[in-house]
Amino acid sequence: MAQTQEMPGRESSVDKPFRYFMQVRYSECDAQLVVFNARYGDYIELAASEFLYLVGAGLPELEATFDYQVVKLSIEWKAPARYRDRLELSVRATHLGNTSFELTTEFRNAETGQFLARGELVCVAIHPQTFEKIAIPDAMKRAMKNGAQGQFVDHAGLFTAPQVN
Repeated sequence: MAQTQEMPGRESSVDKPFRYFMQVRYSECDAQLVVFNARYGDYIELAASEFLYLVGAGLPELEATFDYQVVKLSIEWKAPARYRDRLELSVRATHLGNTSFELTTEFRNAETGQFLARGELVCVAIHPQTFEKIAIPDAMKRAMKNGAQGQFVDHAGLFTAPQVN
């Protein structure tokens, strides 16, 4: 269930970037029950997709004219995530060019706050039918800059919030 509102029981999250909460599953781990390194790319894509959908990429008027392709993904690890850990992935736009944008994702253990990793995703805006590079629509650029601050999607089941329609 996607939940997007202020987190209950914590300090105000209005100034915080968009957050995606998830729980590590067994199939995502290696033999030591540590998240396999390639899975971080999956996690970054999940969080980025939720962020972009929330800020407007899922709107019918934009879906017909805007899509993106990943051209670079880099990840820097500081500590391992493990089986059944609940993760908090914070996503924000750190570069907005004419046709490209960069989203930075920071990984933390949602329960301890420990910093785990940082990923940078560089994308190029394309037309969804022709796959030709296009300028990022102004509305989408403004929405990414604003960044859905204070909002979150909880797939880890950490918080109870009414479903947004």
